[in-house]
Amino acid sequence: MLTEGTSSPAPAAGRKPEWLKRPPGSASETRELKLLLRKAKLNTVCEEARCPNISECFSRGTATFMILGDVCTRGCRFCSVTTGRPHMPAVEFAAEGDRVAEAAQALGLSHVVVTSVARDDLADGGASGFAATVAAIRSKLAGVTVEVLVPDFRGSFDSLHRVLDAGPDVFNHNLETVPRLYRRVRPGAVYKRSLELLAEAKRYCPDVISKTGVMLGLGERREEVLELLDDCRSYQVESFTAGQYMQPTRGHLPVEEYVSPQEFALIESEAHKRGFTHVAVGPLVRSSYHADEFITK
Repeated sequence: MLTEGTSSPAPAAGRKPEWLKRPPGSASETRELKLLLRKAKLNTVCEEARCPNISECFSRGTATFMILGDVCTRGCRFCSVTTGRPHMPAVEFAAEGDRVAEAAQALGLSHVVVTSVARDDLADGGASGFAATVAAIRSKLAGVTVEVLVPDFRGSFDSLHRVLDAGPDVFNHNLETVPRLYRRVRPGAVYKRSLELLAEAKRYCPDVISKTGVMLGLGERREEVLELLDDCRSYQVESFTAGQYMQPTRGHLPVEEYVSPQEFALIESEAHKRGFTHVAVGPLVRSSYHADEFITK
């Protein structure tokens, strides 16, 4: 990882190290799940964000549902989700929540992860969609656990409370990167605002598991990542994930560094030292990867 006063040239296109290469997986293993999702008119962040673990997760019958449409109002330069004017109105959120619950039931899921595009066009930022989806899952699947991975709602605690009142087990909001890189990586987001959202979630609902995640390889320095870990703990975050950033297309931010497995192991060790209850750190880790393992029974 980059340290103070050093730099690393962007690697040649396509020259990924061996530890980032995965078998493509069998199309037959994922076909049934894809057909189910298309029939239900549902989106997954697995497909929209081009997750490298999609074959593994789909073959396990797991997916992270992406609600509120497939068009995002933000233009984060690391994300492959389409940016523009969303076309799904709020009146459709309840029906979408029912479809998510039915798909989760058909898949026999015991842990359901729900995320969304950012909906800054809506007064509540889409919080009502999260609430409707969690409620639908609760009504159809007894005993399942539910994780929500939410946008920042522009810092609205009212929107946050609406989501939490629906009763998710895990509240996840990703910081994505260190504060120095926010303007370049997460335009429109504010580092402290995201931390305050995480802290308020834990204050308002002490039993919820608070969780965040970051990408490495965007030009951050090791000491900045360690400071971010300290910030997370001071803002009552319990669970932490970190994985390698990989450029989705040539139009997105380039990879500044392919972080070694040894560096990821160091970050994982430092997170444990700081008292995080749940930690998942590694090159191919993503925020929702094996998310069920973060649940404390």
